[in-house]
Amino acid sequence: MMCALAHPSASWAIAESSSPPPVSSSIDANTIPSEKLNQFVQSCLEVVTLIERREGELQAAETESESARIQRDIEAEAIAIIEKNGLTRQEYLQLLSLANVDPEFGERVATLLQETPS
Repeated sequence: MMCALAHPSASWAIAESSSPPPVSSSIDANTIPSEKLNQFVQSCLEVVTLIERREGELQAAETESESARIQRDIEAEAIAIIEKNGLTRQEYLQLLSLANVDPEFGERVATLLQETPS
């Protein structure tokens, strides 16, 4: 289960207002500390849970403005989750992007996602 793939909105929730930052060449999948990786995995699981919990509310929105308000609420809550887990929004997006473009790193993340109790 990949965070962005597990739920199509997982990356949307925090990237809606801007496009994800490009994967920096300074980020090397082999040098990411396990603590950061664990923070990322925990954040992914919690963001997916948040989105699944609020999805019905979003689909039930009757107006564009109501939908936009709910999306902003979800984004703010997702960012709070990420920061509570010790990452910045940018770090989360960079790791998410890296997991989607680097098959080996993506596999590591997928394995951790499966092993981590949600």
